[in-house]
Amino acid sequence: MILMNLNLTAQVAKRDSVAIDPSLQGQYQLMLSKSKTLNGYKLINPSRLSQFWKSVRDTIRTERSRSATAQQRIVTLEKGVSGLKSEISGTESSLAATNAKMDQITFLGIAFSKSSYNVIVWTIIIVLALLLTIVFLRSAKSVQEAKYRSGLYEEVSQEYQAYKVKANDKEKKLARELQDERNKMDELKNRG
Repeated sequence: MILMNLNLTAQVAKRDSVAIDPSLQGQYQLMLSKSKTLNGYKLINPSRLSQFWKSVRDTIRTERSRSATAQQRIVTLEKGVSGLKSEISGTESSLAATNAKMDQITFLGIAFSKSSYNVIVWTIIIVLALLLTIVFLRSAKSVQEAKYRSGLYEEVSQEYQAYKVKANDKEKKLARELQDERNKMDELKNRG
């Protein structure tokens, strides 16, 4: 009977604590409210105190188990994070190497950055364009000078041809006059 009474009391305490508030705070408040006061002291039923102590131990065990599980999860996640960090650093170094390769151009066995290569190529293009312009202007000047000299030559050649024709005409005229004079002299000799 006493055993049955203790069992019944434990079940009532368990039912009361679950019905009101299953937390430790709720069980403690229930235990205090169900206890009696004698001479300023609280008299607590030992079965309720045992039930409360069991709940405290279960709660501590559960929290320790949760804490251990959480700690293992934290360690696992930290390993995963460190693995991801190393993977990211490897990827970043690979990306930096790829970017460095992409930014370089090899010309005649010499590696140049693209910006340096562009500056060199455009400088060469501008210098060649300036040289081409200078050559074009000088050749245009030479062509103009050649045309001028050719014109002068034509003019002198025409003057020379005109002079030759005049000199030839003059020579023929003088030769006729000379022949006329000879003929006159021969005529005078024959007459005389």
